[in-house]
Amino acid sequence: MALAAPYRRALIWIAASIAVIAAVCIAGWIYLDRNFDSPNSLDEPRTLVLAPGSGVWKIAEALYAAGVVEDPNVFAAGVWRSGHGGALKAGEYQFPPAITARQAMRILLAGKTLEHRLTIAEGLTSADIMRLLEGAEALSGEVAEMPPEGALLPETYFYRRGDSRADLLHRMRAGMHGLIAELWPRRAPDLPFETPDQAVVLASIVEKETARAAERRQVAGVFVNRLRKNMRLQSDPTVMFAVTGGAAPLERPLSKADLALDSPFNTYRHNGLPPSPIAHPGRASLAAVLNPMVTDALYFVADGSGGHAFAATLAEHNKNVARWRKLQKESAAGEL
Repeated sequence: MALAAPYRRALIWIAASIAVIAAVCIAGWIYLDRNFDSPNSLDEPRTLVLAPGSGVWKIAEALYAAGVVEDPNVFAAGVWRSGHGGALKAGEYQFPPAITARQAMRILLAGKTLEHRLTIAEGLTSADIMRLLEGAEALSGEVAEMPPEGALLPETYFYRRGDSRADLLHRMRAGMHGLIAELWPRRAPDLPFETPDQAVVLASIVEKETARAAERRQVAGVFVNRLRKNMRLQSDPTVMFAVTGGAAPLERPLSKADLALDSPFNTYRHNGLPPSPIAHPGRASLAAVLNPMVTDALYFVADGSGGHAFAATLAEHNKNVARWRKLQKESAAGEL
């Protein structure tokens, strides 16, 4: 029996609706596939911090606002379709230019958060390092107390946003501890100091005396010779530390009053090593004092080229000093 006209129209309408819905779904699927794998229009990297607890849609909006994805709906739908809606990781990310929404999703799934770096140069004091830590805005937390001089290993440290300053300091301490454990057993025989702590003290002086890698073992050899002969080290950096306590650089030449300062760090007044390091020495300086150059030199002075002139006798040293002072006068005259 033939269907009545109203029923036929209803069936036709239903069939047409299903066809339209199917066409829309197919079109949406094609649009999603095409745009989920289309690159964005950024021409430089973009950094973005995604807070813990952010859902897929909130992340999609943040990525869209930063220009990382072209359509937040495409990103959110693509993530949900992949079945990873609850696996995106919070943190600080750097997204390269011209990436797709799928690639952005993979970065967040892998938790490839941005790495920061903090370079601790050889010869910095504890106060210097604390200022660097305080200025590293991606680090969190406070440091309860100033670390002792010589306890931290200068090098470049990598960290991620939210890592604590205390943990980074712990890594610096562990680095120095490991370096000493590595180098101390390989030291030369009959050195004029007995403990690793004393080696670090002398290494900190060598570190402050010369920035030239080629000179470190020679400078160490001079100080080792003086210690063996019970001669005072007469190292200017130790006096500078006596004046400032390592809180800040001494922005002036040493004075006669400075050289007369009664401090255990003043190696012009006191024999032997200072009671503790005057800075944080690096690997090269520590290796230098543990295996110093065999030399007959007992003195050195700046030579005007960034290095030093070495001498075995006081008479020869006095000539080098006179040459250095002449260069200083000529330089000062040239600046007038």
